[in-house]
Amino acid sequence: MGDIKKVVLAYSGGLDTSIIIPWLKENYDNCEVIAVSGDVGQGTELDGLEEKALKTGASKLYIEDLNKEFIEEYVFPTIKADAVYESKYLLGTSFARPIIAKRIVEIALKEGADAICHGCTGKGNDQVRFELAIKAFAPDMKIIAPWREWSIKSRDEEIDYAEAHNIPLKITRETNYSKDKNIWHISHEGLDLEDPANEPMYNKEGFLELGVSPEQAPDKPTYVTISFEKGVPVAVDGEKLGAVEIVKKLNQLGGENGIGIVDLVENRLVGMKSRGVYETPGGTILYHAHNKLEEITLDRDTYHFKQQVGLRFAELVYFGQWYTPLRKALSAFVDSTQETVTGDVKLKLYKGNIIDAGVTSPYSLYDMDIATFDEDEVYNQKDSAGFINLFGLPIKVQAKKNLIKE
Repeated sequence: MGDIKKVVLAYSGGLDTSIIIPWLKENYDNCEVIAVSGDVGQGTELDGLEEKALKTGASKLYIEDLNKEFIEEYVFPTIKADAVYESKYLLGTSFARPIIAKRIVEIALKEGADAICHGCTGKGNDQVRFELAIKAFAPDMKIIAPWREWSIKSRDEEIDYAEAHNIPLKITRETNYSKDKNIWHISHEGLDLEDPANEPMYNKEGFLELGVSPEQAPDKPTYVTISFEKGVPVAVDGEKLGAVEIVKKLNQLGGENGIGIVDLVENRLVGMKSRGVYETPGGTILYHAHNKLEEITLDRDTYHFKQQVGLRFAELVYFGQWYTPLRKALSAFVDSTQETVTGDVKLKLYKGNIIDAGVTSPYSLYDMDIATFDEDEVYNQKDSAGFINLFGLPIKVQAKKNLIKE
């Protein structure tokens, strides 16, 4: 290990990375450790991070503001694809890892580092996401993953290590959920959530962080109108806002109304099933609104094929394959479908529910003159007989053959 003189660490200040700094110095010949935190909206979690990193042995800490780039270049393209993993997960951790890892590589190359270190466990998806991104930009960089090397076997043992090394922690053994927070979402895993038979304690003080449970939401609904241009949200209730501000505004509205709480047992890339609770209030509203607008602006075949693309896109994001030719190609296809996805979507938020309240677009393909149940002069209902005869011809031929066999 003597060839490792300088390591750049993906640093969050959480339990894992807090103990990794002294562990690296103990096990890699007192190497220099440079900590890097990608700010993707962790908020107060970044408070006091520099002091903590330096006190525990880092030579410096970079805190990189990635919020705008994260939303505009990773989140919005995923919304445009309508990409949802296993029908529920809005990919909050998944698409945050590639942008963080990319910035870490840039700093590692600038600093002349010998290795990049991350605190992902050997059971999780994040190890794949980080390392695939690193390989995309620094294919020969050495990667150190302590969870695949050290003798520590549990989060309790991590706390023991932290206490022995006088490393301050913001958690206790009783509140030791594994959490990941950014501007898009927060995830909760571990403790009582490991048993799918246990109901999450949504109303327990301090459990939910981005909003309230549906039971605690107001008895009066909240209306919100979201405006899109070419598939990208640009305004809320008529007020033009930047990408970050839109997500924050909808997080507030959604959180207040108990929107976007998901309890999911998902299939991890590494092969196991894992149970987690996700809070994605603003993101849930944006996905719903975007899909509603596509209902009236995309033709049937494009809409249906795009649903298939969304499934594959979600897998690529979840599997950490953001920086791949296929993901880029799918994004190019998605962008071509968004040329007419412009308009306004009005929604009613009420106790965890999102209720459609109206949608308009200058590119709407919905024609009331054709769709009406009243008398019209633009649709000849007799035409449908010939259509059905041709459409059903294969069925008719097969049925006749079956009768002959009988």
